[in-house]
Amino acid sequence: MTLADAPTAAPSLLVVEDDQGIRDYLSLGFHYEGFRVRTAATGSEALAEAAREEPDVVLLDVMLPGLDGFAVLRALRERSQVPVLMLTARDGVDDRIAGLTGGADDYLVKPFHFGELVARVHALLRRAQPERGRVLSYADVTLDTDLREATRAGRALDLSPRALSLLEALLRHPERALSKSLLLDTVWGPAFLGDDNIVEVYVRQLRRALGDPDLIHTVRGVGYALRLKAA
Repeated sequence: MTLADAPTAAPSLLVVEDDQGIRDYLSLGFHYEGFRVRTAATGSEALAEAAREEPDVVLLDVMLPGLDGFAVLRALRERSQVPVLMLTARDGVDDRIAGLTGGADDYLVKPFHFGELVARVHALLRRAQPERGRVLSYADVTLDTDLREATRAGRALDLSPRALSLLEALLRHPERALSKSLLLDTVWGPAFLGDDNIVEVYVRQLRRALGDPDLIHTVRGVGYALRLKAA
């Protein structure tokens, strides 16, 4: 069972990469960052995936079998303005110009640092959602559910998509004790097969990010609650 008023769906990412090792690495990494990840190994597969369900962001390798990344980008731009970040081992200026003038929103050369890639993807998501959406708040904590940005006492919080979803679940039901299993189903989904201790891990991360005074309290025998003071 999930919360009746479930948090906003995690952002969808399409990874287009013919190298299976890199494709699996990116898929796993962004999964743990809270993204819903789909993959494609060729340009044709990428276009089919994008047509089936448009992603929120596309990571697009340039060197692909068959249709290369530039051709895929042109085809995408004929029907969509989905943010596209191009990945390539070719660092020539001409290639970067071709990608950016062809409609790419960003360009990153391999090898890259995964943290930088994640930051760039978040930046693309923010630019793609210029209007502020519903703002949830409790005490001095606020969360914009469209921009996926959170603050405490005006201080921006650096949170992963999964931590943001956990904060959103708590903000939607302040003062209410939410069980670990309910949070697991709501934030990670009922199909999640990992250890339920992942909830405790992210609660600790969220507590550190929020700082003092502590707002997330453990309710013995139940779970966690967003409260000004422990019950």
